[in-house]
Amino acid sequence: MHTRRYRLAGLLWTLPALIAVVGILIYPLVQNVRLSFHTWSVFAPDEVFIGLENYVRAVADPVFWTALLNNVAYAIVSLIFQIGVALALAAVLDQFIARRFQGFFRSVYFLPATLSITITSVLFTFIYHPEVGILNSALDFLGLEGLKHVWLGDPTTAMGAVIAMSQWQWTGYNAILLLVAIQRIPREYYEASSLDGAGRIRQFFTITVPLSRDMITVLSITVISNAFLVFNEVTVMTNGGPNNSTQVLGTLIYQNAFRNDDMGYAAALGTVVLIVTVVIGIVQVILSGRKQVTY
Repeated sequence: MHTRRYRLAGLLWTLPALIAVVGILIYPLVQNVRLSFHTWSVFAPDEVFIGLENYVRAVADPVFWTALLNNVAYAIVSLIFQIGVALALAAVLDQFIARRFQGFFRSVYFLPATLSITITSVLFTFIYHPEVGILNSALDFLGLEGLKHVWLGDPTTAMGAVIAMSQWQWTGYNAILLLVAIQRIPREYYEASSLDGAGRIRQFFTITVPLSRDMITVLSITVISNAFLVFNEVTVMTNGGPNNSTQVLGTLIYQNAFRNDDMGYAAALGTVVLIVTVVIGIVQVILSGRKQVTY
């Protein structure tokens, strides 16, 4: 009797959260998937069922493939810097910097993440300015005039410039989170490996990386999800240009929904983003579970 009462009480306590999750997350997702099979305009309330036509249209749309490849590139570069480089920075901070100085470096690492994405995007727009930007001015000062470029105005460099800005902002933040995971590893493991003759690099790959796997997995899922949800950076810096070279799925959804008033096609693109992020998350969790380290 008491067990049933406790269960009922627990259900009542969690009910508000469940209602919020269903109303704010689950219901909009279901509605978005349903709408992706229709054509609909805010000026014409009637929805017309068209089946998979929106998805067929996406497959045939070269801008969609450009946006998807840009998101994939964003995810790959972000994994390299925000996980790989961040883990190396965290390991260096833990192994080579005295504890009394680590607070200063943590603040330096964390500082870019305190800036809003909009402010950072505007800042880097000025940095990349072809005439008065710091980047071209620095190249000119170093005698590398041949490397000066219209960074955001050239389709071959615009997306890379946007991606580089994001790495500057978030690599240090992830390094701090990874440092927390590293400092939870018992020091005895490093001491024992040192007695066995293991150097710092070997310790990094045999102790630090395996025993930080949980944090690495969580951050990897977050990084990849954010890479497929990127929007503000591109909107502020290039707005998808030049010539659609920096379109990502987020900007493409926005432009089709609120500029072209093509809600059905925008919903189909949103469903693609949902499927990609969910599949990647599941794969990462499965792979991480298979490689769990016991100690």
